Amino acid sequence: MKKTFKILSVVLIFVIIAILWFFWRARDRYPGYEINLSINNAEEGLIKAGFAAIPVTPVLEDTWVDVNNDFQFKKKDGDTWEDRNGNGKFDACWIAGFHGSRAAQVIHDDLWARAVVVDDGKTRLAMVSVDVIGLFHTDVIEIRALIPEDAGITYTTVSSTHTHQGPDLLGLWGPHHFKTGVNKAYKARVISTAAKAVFKASKNMRPAKLHFAVNPNDASALVADTRDPQVFDNAIKIMHVIDAETDTTLGILVNWGCHPETTWNEHLRISSDFPHYLRFYLENGIKKPDSVIMKGYGGTAVFIAGCIGGLMTTSPDITITDPVSKRKFSEPSFQKADAQGKNLAMLIDSTLRTSGDTITKTSIQLHAKTIKLPIDNNVLKLGVILKVIDRGFYDWYKVLVPTVKSEIAAFTIGDAFFMTVPGEIYPEIVYGGIEAPEGQDFNTKPVEVPPLESMMPGTYHFILGLTNDEIGYIIPKSEWDRKPPYLYGSSSEHYGEINSLGPETAPILHSALKEVLSGF
Repeated sequence: MKKTFKILSVVLIFVIIAILWFFWRARDRYPGYEINLSINNAEEGLIKAGFAAIPVTPVLEDTWVDVNNDFQFKKKDGDTWEDRNGNGKFDACWIAGFHGSRAAQVIHDDLWARAVVVDDGKTRLAMVSVDVIGLFHTDVIEIRALIPEDAGITYTTVSSTHTHQGPDLLGLWGPHHFKTGVNKAYKARVISTAAKAVFKASKNMRPAKLHFAVNPNDASALVADTRDPQVFDNAIKIMHVIDAETDTTLGILVNWGCHPETTWNEHLRISSDFPHYLRFYLENGIKKPDSVIMKGYGGTAVFIAGCIGGLMTTSPDITITDPVSKRKFSEPSFQKADAQGKNLAMLIDSTLRTSGDTITKTSIQLHAKTIKLPIDNNVLKLGVILKVIDRGFYDWYKVLVPTVKSEIAAFTIGDAFFMTVPGEIYPEIVYGGIEAPEGQDFNTKPVEVPPLESMMPGTYHFILGLTNDEIGYIIPKSEWDRKPPYLYGSSSEHYGEINSLGPETAPILHSALKEVLSGF
């Protein structure tokens, strides 16, 4: 009897500890944090703007040898490392994207936190873009908390370029499925550097004029949609910021819908992928030994991804011609990403020289709010419990379908309209073209209607993807497909659903964005 009682006591203690562990891991990290901001300023003021760029390139502590060239660090394969800091363990920098166990061997190009601040005399907006695969909303909250008050920032958006060649900051690409790939010290550095970039940009503000332009479709040959229906975010949206007194470039903001993964997965180099080349050529120009192909603008170039769900990518099926050498590249490589950067920079240059509108005065209108989204993905929930993902639930006591806090925003600058999306949204939700194909998991007509862009005021529409959060893919409910028969004759389930919060994400997000848009 005593033995049975002891066993039951041990089991009960274990269960209590497990429950407490679950509640601790699932807790809301910032329970009192909520955004509900509304600015309706009709009085125009003179524009001031500033830019800043600070590197966030990781330090590779140890190096290693990939003995069988499978681009995965595995001791069982005989992979070895050089313990350069002498601590007796492999201090890996795990690369995010594609698959896990991809430990970096070398730095190809710097990663950056790049910020732009725009001020109309009453409202001061900051947009910072970081070369990482994603940042959670909790990371955004921490970045905002670190921005000094004397920066005078009214509202900050934090975007991720979504490069698939940078360190894991979400936890999903570690050495195996049950161990996070996040280096906490590096993540803390990224968070603090993003805040520093915003502060520095605020101190660099100058009287400015803004030139908005859009190239609607010339970049279509540089991207593919890997999932039907074929709907793209092809337009390159541009905000060229010019010093109103010296007529020199302060910076250029570029918004375009494509995954930065042109170099693909068979390499072990840290890189920001094609945004590196795009930004470099915009700033420095394109030159031959004996001639100048395109003059550089100087200043600081900033890239923010658009609608990249679906997914939008420059896959190995896409051939890119280098506009200078005329060489063609299909196989993934840094040469291909270089050619892509040149093409984009030259399209932007041509667009800025031939079209667009310039303003020197504006009134910024802004609406932002916290939203709550159900997490109906058991893999992601398990990731939180196992400390693979460091993100809590808003209502952790709802064990089966808890919710996470996220955020949306929209604002106007002159005749330009900016909408933030906290993940990888399918373009048809924004631009139209949602389908209800045979084989869908839910017997429903398109839910996310009308298209979000149809409700946007202004001429120039910037869709700031992966901004203020990374909730994964945002899939139209009528296109949700995890059960056979699979859509469009596919032999297997689609990739997007695996990395989505769940089928209700898109309807809830569309409804919330529709409400925000109605305020303009």
